[in-house]
This record gives sequence, structure tokens and C-alpha cells, in this order.
Amino acid sequence: MIAFPNLGLEFSNISRTAFRIFGLDIYWYGVIAAVAVIILGFSYALKRSKEFGMITDKVFDCAVVGFLGGGLGARLYYVIFYNLNPANETKYTFVTFFTGFREGGLALYGGIIGAILFGFIAMRLKKMRVLPVLDLAGMSFLLGIGVGRWANFFNQEAYGSVTSPDFLFGMTGDRIGEIPVHPCFLYESVWCLLGFALLHFYSKKLRTFNGEIFLLFAAWYGFGRVFIEQLRSDSLMFGEFKISQLLAAASFGAAIGAFIYFKQKTRKAPNLYSDSEESISSIAAYELKLKLDKEKIAAKKALKNAEQTAPSILSGNVGRDALGTPQEPGVPQNETEENENGTNS
Repeated sequence: MIAFPNLGLEFSNISRTAFRIFGLDIYWYGVIAAVAVIILGFSYALKRSKEFGMITDKVFDCAVVGFLGGGLGARLYYVIFYNLNPANETKYTFVTFFTGFREGGLALYGGIIGAILFGFIAMRLKKMRVLPVLDLAGMSFLLGIGVGRWANFFNQEAYGSVTSPDFLFGMTGDRIGEIPVHPCFLYESVWCLLGFALLHFYSKKLRTFNGEIFLLFAAWYGFGRVFIEQLRSDSLMFGEFKISQLLAAASFGAAIGAFIYFKQKTRKAPNLYSDSEESISSIAAYELKLKLDKEKIAAKKALKNAEQTAPSILSGNVGRDALGTPQEPGVPQNETEENENGTNS
């Protein structure tokens, strides 16, 4: 059971398990994360790839590699800082690093870092411009995080400190207790979805340099995470400091500084890869290839249908004249009629 008493909302029979496959529990956490990242995040990046001068197929390849790197990074980040905390008596081993992930132990900032690093490698191998892809990734991250944070709702995790009994958004639950706490997952979800909407419209008309949207993503997410992390009660700690809060503050400061510098530099003379001759020609060549491939497939399909419907002389079928009289193959209709009338010499 999860409830928001002051909102009059109560959710009974909340289970972590969405369904079972071959006796294996599939958790809502994984289902929601997959929908958020793969379906929403990927789809958004692919749909807008052309606007940023990118070829869709290459963006897809980088997204897949980034997704795998994100999963590894999220686990690695959590395990490293968990083990570094002297307050944690039990430590992860090489074996439990892989076997214990179903019980939790993923860190979002680690996922972002891992996705960027692995995506960067894929971009270099594909000979892609890095900054325009990062711009797409920034908006996709916000969309994915905004929806994906609801996975924490089912796990009753990523909540904050105790709040006033009269606080409107106070949350209680079976695993949380009867004393209301801050629903930090909800705060972060709303913050990220709002940021996604703002950056979506900003990127349509106002961007002037490559990497601008990614810097705004880092600043927006970092700013919000500084305050949200302050409320959380389950943060990874390094001594007295919350690791993600420090990283959020650093990313906000660095991103804002870089944004101001490059924005002033390109305000009067925008410099976007999507407007370059290289981008325009590569996309034109890519679209021509897609068109030719479709035409080849259509031609093969038409040829196959023609072969299936064409009559065969080996099938034993014979033609018929207008009256339905059987006609021998290769014998003209008028010649047959002349033979029957005895007029053929």
C-alpha cells in the first residue's frame, strides 16, 4: 500500500512484480525503465535526428551502445561509492556485482555517465559529430528520467526525509512507514518533464551552437538534483557528503559557465552542424539510399507476384476461345476454325 493522505490518494495491493516469465519475476522497475528509455527516449532522439543533422540509423546504433553503457555505469557507480562508504559493513564482491542487481543498486548519475562514455566511443567509430548527438541525448535523458522515476514508486524508494503531517504531498507506504515523507521521485519526475518541455521548444528556434542543449540539460538537471538530493534519505555518501549532490552542483556550475560563454560567442552568428554542407549532403545521400532500397524491394515483390500468377505450359492448362471451346497451345483460334470448316488449304 502507498498513500498520499493529504491528497486523498491510496494505492492498495501495490506489487513490485509486473508479471512472470518461465518462473522469473519481471519487476515494474525494469518494465517502466525500459519503456522510458527505449520506447520514449530512443523514439524521441530518432524522430528529431534529422533536425540536428544526424543520420537516423547511426543515432540508433549509438543509442543502443549508450543504453548498454548506461546500465553498466549505473551499477558501477553505485557499487564503487557503496563500498567506499565505511559505514556499510557488507561490501559488494565481483560476483555480487552481477548477481545482486535484481535486488537494487543502480545510480542514475552513473547511468548518465556510462551512456555518454559508451555513446562517445560509438560516435567515434561511426565518424559522427559528438555535440549534436549529445544535444539529442540531453532531451532524451530528461524524458526518460521523468517517466522512469515512477519505477521508484513501485519499489517505494528514492523518497526523502520526514515531512510535516499536513504537507500536501506527504507520502506513506508499507515499506516507508506511517509517518509522511517527501516523495523525491515525484519531485524529480516533474522537474525533468518540465525541463524536457522547455528544452524541446527552445531547441526549435533558439539554439545557436552545437552542444547547447546538452549544456542546458546538465545545468537544469544538476540544479534540480542539488535540492532534491538534500531531501533524500537514501543517498550514496562519501564521508559527510552526498556524492550525487556534489556532482550535481559541479555539473550545474560548469554547464552554466560554458553556456554563457558560447551563447555570447554565437548569438549573432549561429554555428550549427545541421546547417553545414557536410550534414546536408550526408542526409541527402542517406535519404536517396533509402529511396533506392525501397524501390528495389518493391520491384522484387512485383516480380515475385508476376512469377506466381503467370500461366505455365507445364501445368496442363489449355486456352479457351470466346465460346469456351478448349484451344490447343500454340494454335491460333482462326486456324482451328478454318480446319473445322475444311477451308484451310
